Amino acid sequence: MNKKLLCVALLSGLSVAQVAFAQDDTTTDTAPAAATSGDFDGRWYVTGDIGYNYQDNDRNTENAMFGAVGLGKFINPNWSVDGQLNWQNPKQNDNEDLNWSQYGVSLDVRRHFFVDHSWHPYALVGVGYERVEEEFDNFPNPDSPGQRKDDSVTAKVGVGLQGDLGRVGIRTELAARYASDGNAVDARGNDLNSSGFVDLLASVGVVIPLGAAPMAPVAPAPVAPNCTDMDDDGDGVNNCDDKCPGSQAGQTIGPDGCPVPVSIDLKGVNFDFDKATLRPDAVSILNEAIEILKRYPDLKVEVAGHTDSIGSDAYNQTLSERRAKTVYDYLTSNGVDAGRLVGPTGYGESRPIAPNTNPDGSDNPEGRAQNRRTELNVQNQ
Repeated sequence: MNKKLLCVALLSGLSVAQVAFAQDDTTTDTAPAAATSGDFDGRWYVTGDIGYNYQDNDRNTENAMFGAVGLGKFINPNWSVDGQLNWQNPKQNDNEDLNWSQYGVSLDVRRHFFVDHSWHPYALVGVGYERVEEEFDNFPNPDSPGQRKDDSVTAKVGVGLQGDLGRVGIRTELAARYASDGNAVDARGNDLNSSGFVDLLASVGVVIPLGAAPMAPVAPAPVAPNCTDMDDDGDGVNNCDDKCPGSQAGQTIGPDGCPVPVSIDLKGVNFDFDKATLRPDAVSILNEAIEILKRYPDLKVEVAGHTDSIGSDAYNQTLSERRAKTVYDYLTSNGVDAGRLVGPTGYGESRPIAPNTNPDGSDNPEGRAQNRRTELNVQNQ
């Protein structure tokens, strides 16, 4: 082959590649069959190519334009298969008036690389069939010019660059095609004594996908959270059933999500006169209070001690504190966390729940007995 022509073809291919790679790497939503977005597009596509056929020098023919049309398909994101028809009409160097034509079919397999770019390179191999029809001068034979029609098997290897222009793709390609044409003759009908020829093909073409582009996967619509799975105020009752959605931490909550009044009635944890020790009846009452506290683990209570009115204020204050401390110690020693208890607090004689004296001013022993007490006052209601 003419080395200068081969160099021109190679340089042309390289210049196209340089321009293509200078383009932005972003892809489009209408990527054609080249699957340039990395998503497999399995549509059939048609191709149309025009190019220049650099003829093997041994043919003694001129270089010529050629055209090709084809049908192809990507079988996965990296491999495509094309069937193609091609034709060209080079002229004889020695007699341009003589007809000389080539046309054929080929099956080409392309391996695409870096398909996540909007322009990507590929390599190809192909096999095919070629029909050659040529005239030669056999003067003075009366049937001049003579004609030769012959068929041969072809093989092709090459490289290319394919890109995405939106609705269509474009590709530029450089390939060498070998034709096993062993019966070739020159313009005078002389046998060229060749077993085959290698032509160089430089082309540019379009890739047009058929049909609608594949739909991008649609993300499922967000599902609204089910109120049965939500508990905005963290009270243990789901939003569907919560009639009091703004309950506060530490409150005792009922099944409807509303705070439940909790009272702890010590039922008379009372003390003997001037004493701060627990009586036997007080122990059983305190045990009931402990069970209530265990049942409501978020409950906080104040341990408050009280006295009757006998004695000085200072003495009664100290005595009430001792009584509160006695109950406090009993609760903590029986499993109640001290962090849930406020106090112990003594209130002396300042908060009687019964009269210490009768209306006529006489002593009221029963009233004073009720005032000698310790209470658990719920704090978080």
